[in-house]
Amino acid sequence: MAERSTAAVDVADNSGDEPLTAKADKATTDGVAKAQDTAEKSAPETDSERPSTESAVATPELHSGHKLARRYRLEECVTRLDGFSSWRAVDEKLRRAVGVHLLPADHPRARSVLAAARSAALLGDPRFVQVLDAVEENDLVYVVHEWLPDAVELTALLTAGPLEAHDAYQLVSQVSQAMAAAHREGLAHLRLTPSAVLRTSSGQYRIRGLAVNAALRGIRAERPQLTDTEAIGALLYAALTQRWPYETDAYGLSGLPKGVGLIAPDQVRAGVHRGLSELAMRALVNDGATASRQEPPCTTPDELAAAVAEMPRVRPPEPSFTAPPEYQRTTYQQGTYGRTQSVAGVPAAAPVVPPPPLQSRTGKALKWTVAALLIAALGLGSWQVADRLINHGEEQGDTSPTQPITQDGDNKAPKPGKPVAIVNAQDFDPFGQDRSEKPAGIKNSYDNNRKTFWNTDGYYSSDFGRLKPGVGIILDLGKAQQIGQVDVSFLGGNTAVELRAAPANTSSQPTELDGFKKVAEGSGENVALKPGKAVQARYVLVWLTDLPKVSEKNFRGKVSEISITS
Repeated sequence: MAERSTAAVDVADNSGDEPLTAKADKATTDGVAKAQDTAEKSAPETDSERPSTESAVATPELHSGHKLARRYRLEECVTRLDGFSSWRAVDEKLRRAVGVHLLPADHPRARSVLAAARSAALLGDPRFVQVLDAVEENDLVYVVHEWLPDAVELTALLTAGPLEAHDAYQLVSQVSQAMAAAHREGLAHLRLTPSAVLRTSSGQYRIRGLAVNAALRGIRAERPQLTDTEAIGALLYAALTQRWPYETDAYGLSGLPKGVGLIAPDQVRAGVHRGLSELAMRALVNDGATASRQEPPCTTPDELAAAVAEMPRVRPPEPSFTAPPEYQRTTYQQGTYGRTQSVAGVPAAAPVVPPPPLQSRTGKALKWTVAALLIAALGLGSWQVADRLINHGEEQGDTSPTQPITQDGDNKAPKPGKPVAIVNAQDFDPFGQDRSEKPAGIKNSYDNNRKTFWNTDGYYSSDFGRLKPGVGIILDLGKAQQIGQVDVSFLGGNTAVELRAAPANTSSQPTELDGFKKVAEGSGENVALKPGKAVQARYVLVWLTDLPKVSEKNFRGKVSEISITS
């Protein structure tokens, strides 16, 4: 997805639909999202309802190339709305792309935006797009946040059609757990729309604009937990049906027919997962729509996350395999022996016509004589071949009766690989708050001492508490080298691990998981990771994906030794 939408939709829900100045106001007043509409109607008069005050505040006149704090260089303005603007920018100090919201210091919402941004930054949950800075400087207030160029927003995903049941299950599971954690810290979103949810290349869903998007628009709610829960229900509904669960079209989706009311997703579209359909209705709680249902409604993200956990886990669809071509075998039935079989695209050769059978006694005797001579010749030839092989073995000083057979079926013993030196190593956690995982003990993972080890942080479950897909160690081999096998030893129990390699021509160490390609995987305490085909790389990633249990509600990985052979 283009980087423009990554920041633009932080402050506008309808990226790519129509000019944001008109569309965003329409979303606020016409009830595009019931959760947000409820929040605005139930709140006292907000700043967005005071046009005379807003019109007096001009959006700061900035331009591409302007620097904030001598660090953030503005690149492209992606939104101008309600007296504030949003930009794609570059953090020149860390050399990475960021997003920036800008508004005048005397803007009626400047104080609330600063407070919301600083509160969101303190949460530090990797499931949310992180606020990196919130500053008031030179009559300006600006909020700097992460920029995820590889992420795709839910709005774009839904243009291709409804999500698979497994993807929809992951969406509601991850988003409800993230929002439950935010509400436990006293933070609400209040603008949780399809354009506020991103899916990364690793399949993780991340939420942007926590607290900040609502503060930019002056949105408040008397029951923020209910507002966010209904919004998650609307996201799940849209994911299952590719329809927005209200009468108004929104976010590139068609609304429900007017006058019908809220109907269950499995009644809108055939084949919808029944459990997920029920869950969406329990979260939406619209005008008594769930009153006739057996399960109680979910009114908080915590209740919704618990309801998801109680469901049978929705598994991903089975991969489809192309059937191999039919095996062309030689037949020995009457009339087909010796006949060449035709291959697709190649005409069959002319059949070999056997000579007519010999009927006389002389012919029969001749036939048996020829057969006996052939058998004797074959026996003599086999004996000579065996004798030659035995003599050759004696000349080589080989006393073993047979040679080991490799997996390829030949008689050559595999040559042992040469050790490959590890020049340097670094812990790798691209989904963590500070992008690191116990860096102090990293050298213990390749010091030729199995008693020392590098360990991960502790997690509540073997799958990293569903916070991230894994953590690992990047090995720097100094230059691109042949990777024949990587042996990894673990302590504490069986550990699932993947071997990933960066392209051989990579000039610098990748900073994201998609910079490495998976070439092998395994599980156990001593795992030999051998690529299926030849791999050359300088940067190799040992990526842990499932951790052993070390105590009650504590899972931790321990890598005691890594060695590489060519």
